[in-house]
Amino acid sequence: MSQKETLSYKDTLTYKIWDWVKTIVLALLLALFIRTFFVQAFKIPSGSMIPTLLIGDHILVNKFIYGVRNPITREVWIKGRTPQRRDIIVFIFPKDRKLDFIKRVIGLPGEIVEIRNKIVYINGVPLKEPYVQHTDPHILPRDVSPRDNFGPVKVPPGHLFVMGDNRDASYDSRFWGFVPIRDVKGKAFIIYFSWDKEHFRIRWNRIGKLIH
Repeated sequence: MSQKETLSYKDTLTYKIWDWVKTIVLALLLALFIRTFFVQAFKIPSGSMIPTLLIGDHILVNKFIYGVRNPITREVWIKGRTPQRRDIIVFIFPKDRKLDFIKRVIGLPGEIVEIRNKIVYINGVPLKEPYVQHTDPHILPRDVSPRDNFGPVKVPPGHLFVMGDNRDASYDSRFWGFVPIRDVKGKAFIIYFSWDKEHFRIRWNRIGKLIH
């Protein structure tokens, strides 16, 4: 092989490597853009949303539905719709902004939320909640815990009252307060994978299930 041919080969290899690098970088930037503003994947680590979401469910969250925000300042760039009652949302945990929580929207801004003997009342009217499970038949008095008897409280403007579906085993607004709407990251909409760690198996029947 001549020197000219050797240089030509090296130039071609360098061009191919550079082309690969550009493709990979572009793909990473596109994935980061989609993750930041449109769709993000999350894994369910706890049982607070049972039976709707199980430990080991992998879900996708629609981040565009509530608008596009600056990921650092949370300033609105593109306005979307506001969260609605019964939406299952992912949000920045008010007590530790390094954590993301997932709960169901129960109370909207301006509404009066009260819990009497495990039953949720919105503006004095009992809320129908077919998605809720109770695992403890005991009712705790208000002076012992806010779990079963709480409020009444008024949801402040620009905030939400959220609760887990596994109502007797959920750490939610009853214990730590309201969620600023500006800190809502998105709405959970589908389970794309589910792993049962206890039985070391895939839950095939949950894959592709829409989240309500």
